[in-house]
Amino acid sequence: MYKLQAGVGLVMVVSLLIAGCGDEEHEPLRERSDQTSSNVLPADAPKNVEQASVAPLEVAISTSVSLRTDRRLMVEGETNLPDQAQVQIIVEREVSRVRWHARTNVNNGRFSAGPFGSGSGLPDGTYVVSVQLSAASVQPEAVQDRIGRRGEHLAGELVSQSRHGLGQLATYSRRFLVGDEPRRTRDQVEVH
Repeated sequence: MYKLQAGVGLVMVVSLLIAGCGDEEHEPLRERSDQTSSNVLPADAPKNVEQASVAPLEVAISTSVSLRTDRRLMVEGETNLPDQAQVQIIVEREVSRVRWHARTNVNNGRFSAGPFGSGSGLPDGTYVVSVQLSAASVQPEAVQDRIGRRGEHLAGELVSQSRHGLGQLATYSRRFLVGDEPRRTRDQVEVH
């Protein structure tokens, strides 16, 4: 009989525990789900609405180059990219593929960099100046808000998909000539 009473007692204790735990567990879960829905959803909702309402940015970039008296090159440009957008400027000599590059930021729709070239100056020839918007992931928060976290708000003929999976990038290129005529590298010259 003692075993029967112990068994009945054990069943009652387990039943009370289950019933007691059930009430305590459900109440905190309801509070947690209410807190989750009131704290997380409204915070996420404006970001989704914000992302959906950002108009595409038709990227425009233009440059001008000037040769200093020491035959080193300065590059200036205008763009509609947002202020503080980080851009990389590359100057490349076509014949030798020698490159010089600098990073700078857009300020009031303008950017500048330089001087480019070696200390002895740039030899005559054809050069290409390129301006590339750095990947969105390295841009300041305010720039990302305008162009998108992966550049998805960028649009236009200067925009292309990154080869490295970094989203969309904007790139501008322009050829220019230093000197009157490019030097001829195929001329037959006798060296003594």
